[in-house]
Amino acid sequence: MAVAGDLARRMDYTRGLVLYDLNGTAGRLGVHPATVKRHVAVLRQLGGLAWHRHGTRTNLHLPGRPYAGTATIYAATIPSAYDEAMGHRVDGRGYEARVVGVNAAGRAHAIDEAGRKAFPARRPVDNSPVESRSSQPRAPHSLGGSPNVRKVEVSGGLKDTPRTGAARSKKPITHKISHHRPRRHPLQVARDIALARQVRPLVPWTQCETLRRLAYALRPLIDRGLDAREIAAELHGMAMSWRPARPAAYITAHLAQAREHENALRRERAAREAAARPAGNAAWARAVQQFRDRLASAEPERTDADRRRARLYAWQDWEKVAEHYDEDPDDAIDLYGQRLVEFAIRQDCRATNSA
Repeated sequence: MAVAGDLARRMDYTRGLVLYDLNGTAGRLGVHPATVKRHVAVLRQLGGLAWHRHGTRTNLHLPGRPYAGTATIYAATIPSAYDEAMGHRVDGRGYEARVVGVNAAGRAHAIDEAGRKAFPARRPVDNSPVESRSSQPRAPHSLGGSPNVRKVEVSGGLKDTPRTGAARSKKPITHKISHHRPRRHPLQVARDIALARQVRPLVPWTQCETLRRLAYALRPLIDRGLDAREIAAELHGMAMSWRPARPAAYITAHLAQAREHENALRRERAAREAAARPAGNAAWARAVQQFRDRLASAEPERTDADRRRARLYAWQDWEKVAEHYDEDPDDAIDLYGQRLVEFAIRQDCRATNSA
């Protein structure tokens, strides 16, 4: 709440934007910058903030300052569930949306709120919060062990090596990330968690899992448009006679296996359909290939341009016309024309008689 209040005091409510100002916020609140980072991440995941511009370490070379990077700018957002509960009529989308009015439920809520302000209820006890904050800003302490909280599992054999002592490799990273999911919008993450909160009481073996892990594992089912009861029915079919030790990991593995099985069935079905088509028959394929070869070897159809070109140069080469007429009279008349063929025949007769 303190971090949200600091952002609210510095916000430009005309555009709904606010500078991140990590170090300044930590100094004003008297906390460590890591604490500010963690709580801003929570506000972003809850749907209260959205990135308008990511900051970079590129030096802007401002006058009088040796180094100044690009600032991170956040946009204030309000979840759609809040607007629906308050009865707001909204114009626009995302963080550019603005309230333009209220509906009947919003008017009733405004009347009740005005009545509470006009006749405030007396508080029975006014206990101020007890604060035992030290004068020096502190980094967030490490979490202690608890029998009810599972340890985080780190894959890949990584160790907690300090940044100052870590060896940096000159070689580029060549590994590939497989099964990468696209980045999910914070509002959708909040809706996933709300749906997981409805599913968890319906499935006993998922009640030992955290809501965030369960919501992440249920994303494939949520993206299919299933509601809480339909998802619960799917989960009941996954583990009917035993309780997985890690429900979220088991759900993820089961859905991945089902997806792979479905892809294998789809590939097998496609292969059967391809074999059943005429193109999959060897005799049919040979017949089609022979037909294509005949079409490729056939002479192209004669055009008027071919006829004009042949008749233009055949008057001096009448012997060729006469030979063509002896071999195929119809084709010679079609190519050279009746007049040119008769001329070639007369010339050939004269040459024969003179010889």
